[in-house]
Amino acid sequence: MGHGGDVIRELTTDHREVEEIFAQIEALPTGDRRRKNLADQATIELVRHSVAEEMYLYPAVRRLLPDGDAIADRETDDHARAERTMKDLEDCPADEIRFGRLMGRLMRETREHVTDEEQNLFPRLRAAADAGELEELGDKVRTAKRTAPTRPHPSAPDTPPGAGMIDRLRDALSGRGGTG
Repeated sequence: MGHGGDVIRELTTDHREVEEIFAQIEALPTGDRRRKNLADQATIELVRHSVAEEMYLYPAVRRLLPDGDAIADRETDDHARAERTMKDLEDCPADEIRFGRLMGRLMRETREHVTDEEQNLFPRLRAAADAGELEELGDKVRTAKRTAPTRPHPSAPDTPPGAGMIDRLRDALSGRGGTG
Protein backbone atom coordinates (compact mmCIF):
# COMPACT_ATOMS: atom_id res chain seq x y z
CA MET A 1 0.00 0.00 0.00
CA GLY A 2 2.90 2.41 0.68
CA HIS A 3 6.07 1.99 -1.34
CA GLY A 4 8.15 5.11 -0.85
CA GLY A 5 9.59 7.54 -3.32
CA ASP A 6 8.01 10.29 -5.33
CA VAL A 7 4.37 10.29 -6.39
CA ILE A 8 5.11 8.86 -9.83
CA ARG A 9 7.09 5.95 -8.41
CA GLU A 10 4.40 5.32 -5.78
CA LEU A 11 1.53 5.27 -8.27
CA THR A 12 3.46 3.25 -10.86
CA THR A 13 4.18 0.61 -8.22
CA ASP A 14 0.45 0.53 -7.42
CA HIS A 15 -0.23 -0.04 -11.11
CA ARG A 16 2.14 -3.03 -11.18
CA GLU A 17 0.54 -4.55 -8.08
CA VAL A 18 -2.97 -4.30 -9.55
CA GLU A 19 -1.73 -5.76 -12.84
CA GLU A 20 -0.30 -8.71 -10.91
CA ILE A 21 -3.71 -9.31 -9.31
CA PHE A 22 -5.33 -9.12 -12.75
CA ALA A 23 -2.84 -11.68 -14.07
CA GLN A 24 -3.70 -14.03 -11.19
CA ILE A 25 -7.41 -13.67 -12.01
CA GLU A 26 -6.78 -14.38 -15.68
CA ALA A 27 -4.76 -17.49 -14.79
CA LEU A 28 -7.66 -19.06 -12.88
CA PRO A 29 -10.46 -20.95 -14.62
CA THR A 30 -13.78 -19.20 -15.19
CA GLY A 31 -16.05 -19.63 -12.17
CA ASP A 32 -13.20 -20.34 -9.73
CA ARG A 33 -14.17 -18.79 -6.39
CA ARG A 34 -10.63 -17.50 -5.83
CA ARG A 35 -11.31 -15.03 -8.65
CA LYS A 36 -13.80 -13.23 -6.39
CA ASN A 37 -11.28 -12.83 -3.57
CA LEU A 38 -8.74 -11.49 -6.05
CA ALA A 39 -11.35 -9.12 -7.52
CA ASP A 40 -11.98 -7.83 -3.99
CA GLN A 41 -8.23 -7.30 -3.49
CA ALA A 42 -8.01 -5.42 -6.80
CA THR A 43 -10.99 -3.27 -5.83
CA ILE A 44 -9.46 -2.40 -2.46
CA GLU A 45 -6.22 -1.33 -4.11
CA LEU A 46 -7.93 0.55 -6.95
CA VAL A 47 -10.25 2.47 -4.64
CA ARG A 48 -7.38 3.51 -2.34
CA HIS A 49 -5.28 4.50 -5.34
CA SER A 50 -8.09 6.50 -6.96
CA VAL A 51 -8.96 8.37 -3.78
CA ALA A 52 -5.30 9.34 -3.28
CA GLU A 53 -4.96 10.50 -6.89
CA GLU A 54 -8.12 12.58 -6.65
CA MET A 55 -7.03 14.14 -3.34
CA TYR A 56 -3.47 15.04 -4.32
CA LEU A 57 -2.33 14.13 -7.83
CA TYR A 58 -5.10 15.74 -9.85
CA PRO A 59 -5.07 19.05 -7.96
CA ALA A 60 -1.32 19.20 -8.69
CA VAL A 61 -2.00 18.39 -12.36
CA ARG A 62 -4.56 21.22 -12.50
CA ARG A 63 -2.02 23.63 -11.00
CA LEU A 64 1.11 22.55 -12.89
CA LEU A 65 -0.01 21.72 -16.43
CA PRO A 66 -1.48 24.25 -18.87
CA ASP A 67 -4.25 21.81 -19.83
CA GLY A 68 -4.38 20.36 -16.33
CA ASP A 69 -8.09 20.94 -15.80
CA ALA A 70 -9.02 18.92 -18.88
CA ILE A 71 -6.57 16.14 -17.98
CA ALA A 72 -7.75 15.92 -14.37
CA ASP A 73 -11.40 15.90 -15.47
CA ARG A 74 -10.74 13.05 -17.92
CA GLU A 75 -8.82 11.03 -15.33
CA THR A 76 -11.59 11.56 -12.76
CA ASP A 77 -14.18 10.42 -15.32
CA ASP A 78 -12.10 7.26 -15.86
CA HIS A 79 -12.20 6.65 -12.10
CA ALA A 80 -15.97 7.14 -11.99
CA ARG A 81 -16.49 4.56 -14.75
CA ALA A 82 -14.23 2.05 -13.03
CA GLU A 83 -15.94 2.69 -9.69
CA ARG A 84 -19.35 1.86 -11.19
CA THR A 85 -17.91 -1.37 -12.59
CA MET A 86 -16.38 -2.25 -9.21
CA LYS A 87 -19.71 -1.57 -7.52
CA ASP A 88 -21.42 -3.97 -9.95
CA LEU A 89 -18.73 -6.57 -9.17
CA GLU A 90 -19.11 -6.18 -5.40
CA ASP A 91 -22.04 -8.60 -4.99
CA CYS A 92 -21.45 -10.71 -8.09
CA PRO A 93 -20.29 -14.29 -7.42
CA ALA A 94 -17.35 -15.56 -9.48
CA ASP A 95 -19.46 -18.33 -11.01
CA GLU A 96 -21.96 -15.93 -12.62
CA ILE A 97 -21.40 -15.19 -16.30
CA ARG A 98 -21.75 -11.50 -15.50
CA PHE A 99 -18.63 -11.68 -13.27
CA GLY A 100 -16.39 -12.45 -16.24
CA ARG A 101 -17.85 -9.61 -18.30
CA LEU A 102 -17.53 -7.12 -15.44
CA MET A 103 -14.00 -8.24 -14.58
CA GLY A 104 -13.00 -7.96 -18.23
CA ARG A 105 -14.42 -4.43 -18.38
CA LEU A 106 -12.60 -3.41 -15.18
CA MET A 107 -9.30 -4.79 -16.47
CA ARG A 108 -9.71 -3.05 -19.83
CA GLU A 109 -10.69 0.30 -18.23
CA THR A 110 -7.85 0.10 -15.72
CA ARG A 111 -5.22 -0.88 -18.25
CA GLU A 112 -6.22 1.96 -20.60
CA HIS A 113 -6.11 4.43 -17.71
CA VAL A 114 -2.70 3.18 -16.54
CA THR A 115 -1.25 3.37 -20.05
CA ASP A 116 -2.48 6.94 -20.45
CA GLU A 117 -1.08 8.00 -17.08
CA GLU A 118 2.28 6.35 -17.54
CA GLN A 119 2.85 7.35 -21.16
CA ASN A 120 1.35 10.85 -21.11
CA LEU A 121 0.54 12.32 -17.71
CA PHE A 122 3.50 11.15 -15.62
CA PRO A 123 6.23 12.33 -18.04
CA ARG A 124 4.56 15.74 -18.31
CA LEU A 125 4.19 15.98 -14.54
CA ARG A 126 7.83 15.01 -13.99
CA ALA A 127 8.88 17.79 -16.39
CA ALA A 128 6.61 20.39 -14.74
CA ALA A 129 7.29 19.71 -11.03
CA ASP A 130 10.50 19.76 -9.09
CA ALA A 131 11.77 16.67 -7.29
CA GLY A 132 10.84 18.00 -3.84
CA GLU A 133 7.25 18.60 -4.88
CA LEU A 134 6.99 15.09 -6.35
CA GLU A 135 8.41 13.62 -3.11
CA GLU A 136 5.93 15.62 -1.02
CA LEU A 137 3.06 14.44 -3.22
CA GLY A 138 4.29 10.86 -2.78
CA ASP A 139 4.13 11.26 1.01
CA LYS A 140 0.62 12.72 0.80
CA VAL A 141 -0.58 9.91 -1.48
CA ARG A 142 0.80 7.26 0.89
CA THR A 143 -0.96 8.89 3.83
CA ALA A 144 -4.23 9.11 1.91
CA LYS A 145 -4.11 5.44 0.92
CA ARG A 146 -3.80 4.40 4.58
CA THR A 147 -7.14 6.01 5.48
CA ALA A 148 -8.98 5.78 2.15
CA PRO A 149 -12.13 3.73 1.63
CA THR A 150 -11.71 0.18 0.36
CA ARG A 151 -15.08 -0.13 -1.36
CA PRO A 152 -16.52 1.78 -4.29
CA HIS A 153 -18.96 4.58 -3.43
CA PRO A 154 -20.11 5.70 -6.90
CA SER A 155 -23.34 7.36 -5.77
CA ALA A 156 -21.53 9.70 -3.38
CA PRO A 157 -20.32 12.92 -5.03
CA ASP A 158 -17.32 12.83 -2.73
CA THR A 159 -16.23 10.09 -0.39
CA PRO A 160 -18.41 10.23 2.73
CA PRO A 161 -16.56 11.17 5.93
CA GLY A 162 -15.43 8.08 7.79
CA ALA A 163 -16.07 5.78 4.82
CA GLY A 164 -12.52 4.42 4.93
CA MET A 165 -12.79 3.41 8.57
CA ILE A 166 -16.22 1.86 8.04
CA ASP A 167 -15.03 -0.02 4.94
CA ARG A 168 -11.98 -1.43 6.75
CA LEU A 169 -14.17 -2.55 9.66
CA ARG A 170 -16.58 -4.29 7.27
CA ASP A 171 -13.62 -5.90 5.49
CA ALA A 172 -12.16 -7.17 8.77
CA LEU A 173 -15.49 -8.64 9.91
CA SER A 174 -16.22 -10.30 6.57
CA GLY A 175 -12.67 -11.37 5.67
CA ARG A 176 -13.00 -9.44 2.37
CA GLY A 177 -9.71 -8.94 0.56
CA GLY A 178 -7.86 -11.49 2.68
CA THR A 179 -5.46 -13.90 1.14
CA GLY A 180 -7.24 -17.03 2.38
